[in-house]
Amino acid sequence: MDLVTDDQEAPTTGVRTTEPLTQYLQRANQRAHAFDRRHPLLWDLHFTGFWVTAALIDYTGGGWRTITHSPDAPGPLLLALSLGLSAPLLWRRTHPAAVLLAMAPFALANAWTGTALQAALLQLVVVYHIALRLPLRNLWWATALMLTPVVISTARYGEGEWSQQIGSQLTSVLVAVLIGITVRTRQNYTEALEDRARRLEIERDQQARLAAAAERARIAREMHDIIGHNLSVITGLADGGRYAAGKSPERAAQALDAIATTSRQALGELRRLLDVLRDEGTAAHPAELAPQPALTDLDQLIDGVRNAGLPVHTTVEGRTTLPPGRQLTVYRVIQEALTNTLKHAGPDATSEISIAYGDKGAVTVTVTDTGTPTTTAPSDGRGLPGMRERTALYGGTLEAGPRPRPEQGWRVRLHLPEESPQ
Repeated sequence: MDLVTDDQEAPTTGVRTTEPLTQYLQRANQRAHAFDRRHPLLWDLHFTGFWVTAALIDYTGGGWRTITHSPDAPGPLLLALSLGLSAPLLWRRTHPAAVLLAMAPFALANAWTGTALQAALLQLVVVYHIALRLPLRNLWWATALMLTPVVISTARYGEGEWSQQIGSQLTSVLVAVLIGITVRTRQNYTEALEDRARRLEIERDQQARLAAAAERARIAREMHDIIGHNLSVITGLADGGRYAAGKSPERAAQALDAIATTSRQALGELRRLLDVLRDEGTAAHPAELAPQPALTDLDQLIDGVRNAGLPVHTTVEGRTTLPPGRQLTVYRVIQEALTNTLKHAGPDATSEISIAYGDKGAVTVTVTDTGTPTTTAPSDGRGLPGMRERTALYGGTLEAGPRPRPEQGWRVRLHLPEESPQ
């Protein structure tokens, strides 16, 4: 019943569950590989010790006599051949080519004397490691070195046919080589996957940092536009109310009302902006959030600036067909230009706004004032860079600087071209 349940759930979840035995084997394999990476010498000693012991058992137990051509071979020779064909396996992973060359004289002596010890087959382990770790061109001389003892033994003792003896040895070598190449290919594939995963993680982290930086810049720009403008308006209203407090209490009360209205508006905009920083689980529903300022809010913006003491004249040509993003850009540029005029133009300055709408989202906005150029220039900060960033999003141009002589004051000119077809 458990298997039926797993098969029924797999199409729904899209995840194929791994059998417990497979998971256990995978974990055991991973632990074994991790231990081998930490202590390679320990595993090499165990591996070499096992085969040295097997070779010595074959020698001392007399098992070699069943296939030997020289049953009367001296014991020291047999001991030397057994150790010479097994002990070098200790360095098979670090120096496989040197190990095979070190074993070659013992293999030739084994074939020439006719002892035919089975320990000679351990050369196949070394050939496997050559195929696994070295350039494949080394397999040519390694194969020739493996076939030489067979040729010597066949020529000297005439056992079996040449094709059968050489073919059998060549098949053994090819099997060892194919196993080594298969394992090597899988290791390379696994390393490529791990490298790709690391690169993807690095790229993901970089994208996250870039997105966070862009979001911080956007929030900083919005905070500057909201706080800078509204505080400038509040400052102008407070100065006007202070001067009017002694002579006209009614004008002072009006200024206080305007300060309260502007403050509430600034707080509302700040709340809407900060809502995007909250977690999805605690953020308000999108339908409950008020939209970003648009061109329909320009009148309210200009009225607030007028209440702060800056006369503003507006001229509009054409009808707006701008999408929300372009409307926000136009609104923020006008807001920043009026804020700079309030802050730097002086008490007797006036401002004029000219908006010309074109076709397909094109628009040209010019904001001028009559302040003194040296005092009207905005200080170094986020204002002008923020306006340029917004303009660049739509491929537009922004010019800001003193008005040409003999006129006095500051001019900001924004132009957004027609929208390119998608």
